[in-house]
Amino acid sequence: MSNYPQISPLGDRSILIDFGGEISSGSLEKVLFFKKNIEKSNFKQKVEVINTYNSLLISYLFTIEDVYGEVLRLKGLVRQANIPKKSNYKIFQIPVCYDKDFGLDLEYISNANNLTIEDIIELHTAPTYQIYFIGFLPGFLYLGGLDKRLHISRKKSPRKSVEKGAVGIGENQTGIYPKSSPGGWQILGKTPIDLFNKNEDPPTNFSAGDKIKFVAVSKNEFIEIEKEIADRNYTLKFENYEG
Repeated sequence: MSNYPQISPLGDRSILIDFGGEISSGSLEKVLFFKKNIEKSNFKQKVEVINTYNSLLISYLFTIEDVYGEVLRLKGLVRQANIPKKSNYKIFQIPVCYDKDFGLDLEYISNANNLTIEDIIELHTAPTYQIYFIGFLPGFLYLGGLDKRLHISRKKSPRKSVEKGAVGIGENQTGIYPKSSPGGWQILGKTPIDLFNKNEDPPTNFSAGDKIKFVAVSKNEFIEIEKEIADRNYTLKFENYEG
């Protein structure tokens, strides 16, 4: 029984399924498996299922009539499920320009972490990052896998505006701003890729469980890709993986 997640009401219109404190690929795989199963389940009313690193929040459109009965039903659904070992995902290549015009905090990161700018670029582009979930802005990708040598605190005073496409680091995470917004992450580059477009269907190409590989490009290459995107001639590169 101790291996089962904790399932409990959260207010009168939500139920939280907590899989524990571990943040890992295995934990994410479990979370996404149950998310898909729950979304396929028959509910008396419309629900939205949102995942984080290690939990699921089930939000109901209206007040839950029998909340404890609903908790028991979800517990039964979790216990009966068999998590498959096979997983399918996409690995996207995201071009990033680390030119100092875009990498506003490269020198600060360099000094704070005792790294050359070349070291920072090499360490940032080396991993294959996993998308754990999408939020706080539509299209903002929460990525796992940042090298410990790049961990750095957020700014004490956030910028009033961070440009769309800015690639930054905050504590042990790296991410991309999908639109211009205030932000306190340390900015080391920029991508021309559009992460979220409400006029497209679907509005984003990325899903939790997919993976990201950053690819360093020059400023000229950045401008060329930006032009291709504007002309709708650019195709985002990715590979399908079945494991």
